[in-house]
Amino acid sequence: MELAHRPIGVFDSGVGGLTVFHALKRRLPHESMVYFGDRARCPYGDRDPREVARFALEIGRYLERLGVKLLVVACNTATAVALPRLREELAIDVVGVIEPGASQAVQASETGRIGVIGTSVTVASHAYADALRSLRPDVCVTEVACPLFVPLVEQGHVDGEAVEAVVRDSLRPLLQERIDTLVLGCTHYPLLMPVIRRVLGPAIRVISSADATAARVAELLAERGLEAPRGHEGDACFLTTGDTASLRMALATWFGEVPGERAVRHVSLPISDQPLQRTAP
Repeated sequence: MELAHRPIGVFDSGVGGLTVFHALKRRLPHESMVYFGDRARCPYGDRDPREVARFALEIGRYLERLGVKLLVVACNTATAVALPRLREELAIDVVGVIEPGASQAVQASETGRIGVIGTSVTVASHAYADALRSLRPDVCVTEVACPLFVPLVEQGHVDGEAVEAVVRDSLRPLLQERIDTLVLGCTHYPLLMPVIRRVLGPAIRVISSADATAARVAELLAERGLEAPRGHEGDACFLTTGDTASLRMALATWFGEVPGERAVRHVSLPISDQPLQRTAP
């Protein structure tokens, strides 16, 4: 297959990376994509970073063998602990979500007081703080781990009084720091955006890295001459190590997408070399 016609690979620990997938789809409608959600081992955020790096390399190598032309790590935890090694070991370009999100946050903040929420591993890595300070050395960064958010999203709980109580309690330290911008340092968190905005109020800008990541992918494809032809009709395939029915439900509930019967497939662990059957959604 001609390289430009090959799909873009996107992976996350679960369904959160679908926020990046759909930003890519909006930005690059002619591109085909393969989404991989590692729901059997989700969440990554409370695991040993070495374990997360191993999972990321396993999935990255698998998607490279399937023939993707570029890999998007649509998981902040995996980006924080595995991006350099993925770039070193894979023969394709690899884009993470932290650098694009940090760049957008620096542009949005007027006071330089920026909050970052993420999983325990992402926050402990200080990857966002390092990226933000590399762009603006005088920035004041407050990082807060929100380990309850991913389980809420994965279980389909994204609104309501109980969810708002969890979000309000988790974000309280950031409100005390008088931040003017908040970075959602996990791709699951945009699915809680309505609740987060209610808790923070209109004065605080909320940054999701999904659109910024899609813009970076578009730039990279153009630089490499890997853009799919304009007349090409992009298709999509969704792979999961978990339950295909719950992935279908997430796609339908949150994104109004109903893939074709063969477009959603279970992948067994350990990940095999089973060839990918490409189908239109």
